[in-house]
Amino acid sequence: MSKEKRYLLIVEDDLGLQKQLRWSFDTYEVLLAEDRENAIAQVRRYQPAVVTMDLGLPPDPVGASEGLTTLREILTLAPNTKVIVFTGNQDHSHAVKAIAMGAYDFHQKPFNPEVLGLVVERAFYLHALQQENYNLLSAQVDSPISGIITRDPALIKVCRNVEKVASSDASVILLGDSGTGKEVLAKALHLSSTRENKRFVAINCAAIPETLLESELFGYEKGAYTGAAKQTLGKIELANGGTFFLDEVSDLPIALQAKLLRFLQERVIERIGGREEIPIDVRVVCATHQNLQNLIEMNKFRKDLYYRLSEIVITIPPLRDRLGDATLLAHHFKNKFCAQNKISPLNFSQEALSVIENYQWPGNIREMENCIKRAVIMADGTQISAEDLGLQVSITPTEPINLRKVRENAERNALVKTMARVNGNIAKAADLLGVSRPTVYDLLNRHGIK
Repeated sequence: MSKEKRYLLIVEDDLGLQKQLRWSFDTYEVLLAEDRENAIAQVRRYQPAVVTMDLGLPPDPVGASEGLTTLREILTLAPNTKVIVFTGNQDHSHAVKAIAMGAYDFHQKPFNPEVLGLVVERAFYLHALQQENYNLLSAQVDSPISGIITRDPALIKVCRNVEKVASSDASVILLGDSGTGKEVLAKALHLSSTRENKRFVAINCAAIPETLLESELFGYEKGAYTGAAKQTLGKIELANGGTFFLDEVSDLPIALQAKLLRFLQERVIERIGGREEIPIDVRVVCATHQNLQNLIEMNKFRKDLYYRLSEIVITIPPLRDRLGDATLLAHHFKNKFCAQNKISPLNFSQEALSVIENYQWPGNIREMENCIKRAVIMADGTQISAEDLGLQVSITPTEPINLRKVRENAERNALVKTMARVNGNIAKAADLLGVSRPTVYDLLNRHGIK
């Protein structure tokens, strides 16, 4: 659907009034519907920003039951659509009921074209403003730093550590399960450093065959081996002045570990087939999901290389250990993929939220992102159900024995989970917790939750 088109749906069973309204709003892309079925079909197809609707629709033209039902179905399909209802002089109660159901405004018959035109234009303006704000919020995920979304104290501490070490040139190892966001943190480290205007170059040691890995890292001279038709710079040299990210460094062959160690000690490289030492100024960041200490004991990873790389070690907690982050991220990815796929904003059912909270997420953020993307595409109506997620749940929570600690942890956990479930809405959190809004604010301050 073209973004320049401003669709206005007119739901009216009087053909004469249809023509009059269409003539009054000839600056818009006007859609017409004479009953509920046609109106819903137009909403599904075009997702109009604004709808004007007579509450007296067939088969109840003298009442408002059909019109109110149509209003409810339109807002269920497209919650952001601005619906302006038409009422008679004696139908104030119907107008009030329509506003309570979510209608944007009401207008009495016979309508004044100038006044109605102002109301419609204001509705379009408000819809565009809300959509722009929604798009801006969704677009923030494109930044590596804004990609770190959490309320978990352990991951917040990780982010603080990244900020602390960013300004130095110390080598950093990021440890964490697959899919926890190691590269996102590596990019955040780069963007928070004095090297942010230089290149961030990444290489995955597990994704490149051992026979090609050395040339990928260090480059080669023309004629160094069969097929080397020209001089080619390696990834380390390309990152000169910036940050070099070695993902899955545990998969680096022993022979290359020795060569990488020499580079880290001397800060010079030699291309394959070359004799010249090339000085390199680069920040080295590594990542792995394996236990490097175990690999050292098995003689699969050099101890001296580990000491060179591990000037700073940052361990990233898995998603299953991040309190409240599962539902927080689920809301984030839902909004992101609704915007990307031009789908009206969706909500999670209570069952779906329970599944998200209790699932172990072995694939971490990567699994979560794929799961929510699939659920957004497959969802029917305005809700994502537990079935749309397609997950199996198992959870065995443990609590400390100390009674005071149990009470404090239970209170904090309930607060964090509730805030994640309602996406930060204080009023909704108060309703779910059965307390007042000031109490929620007090609890947030007491537990240091923002």
